[in-house]
Amino acid sequence: MADTPEQQLAKLRAQRVKLRVAMASGVLTVEGADNTGRVTYRSYDEMKKALRDLDRDIAALVVATGGTVVRRASQVVMTGRSGW
Repeated sequence: MADTPEQQLAKLRAQRVKLRVAMASGVLTVEGADNTGRVTYRSYDEMKKALRDLDRDIAALVVATGGTVVRRASQVVMTGRSGW
């Protein structure tokens, strides 16, 4: 039985969360999103590449299902005026 796009999206998001937790803890082995297997990465850089790939796949799936993609700002500039 094939997964619906919403189920695929949920699995990809769960996989992204597990990868982020592993990156934060320094562990190089991550369980699969549906607990079907493990992935062992050679380095933190390889994990970052996998995270970018997951983010790209999630964005593509969101667009395909008709949702809106969350855009992140790469730079935030704040300006202000002091009353002094």
